[in-house]
Amino acid sequence: MNRKSAIDGFWLVVLAIIQLAGSGCGYKLVNYDEPIENLGSVAIQTFKNDSYEPGVEFVVADALRREFLRRGAVELVDDAIDADLVVSGVVEPLVTRTRSFSSIALALEWEVTLRLAVDAEWSDGTRMRLDGDGTRATERYLASADIEATRKNRDEAIRTLASGLASHVHDMLYELYLP
Repeated sequence: MNRKSAIDGFWLVVLAIIQLAGSGCGYKLVNYDEPIENLGSVAIQTFKNDSYEPGVEFVVADALRREFLRRGAVELVDDAIDADLVVSGVVEPLVTRTRSFSSIALALEWEVTLRLAVDAEWSDGTRMRLDGDGTRATERYLASADIEATRKNRDEAIRTLASGLASHVHDMLYELYLP
């Protein structure tokens, strides 16, 4: 037996143990790329922006749309009337604070927190609000003497947060459909 096949065999055993151990306590492996029964289409509406950050609602909606397209398990539609599930919500006020300082009290790092209130409405009229850790995230970014560089770093941090939260929201919505 060569080294590669021994390693492959080891990981198969580990995966089997995890699956067996998890099945006894309600956990199971989930393939988020597989289609969901009774969920063929999703419409993602642009969120309401309750923050003072202009355009952040478009960044969040774009990240959600990209995540659903990337996963490909459901069809993304523009019109809420045609959707089995409509995702909407609110971008809550962003929280920005300093995280580290230089020896002369200049900010070296900032931290921004993005929190979403996500609403899911099914075609039968059932509504649910998603909240918790999956709808809030924090990212650090570097400060600079150049204010434009700091702004770009902050914008990139917000895009990173929106992308990560989109993944969490997708997973939370998907798990609502699991039997």
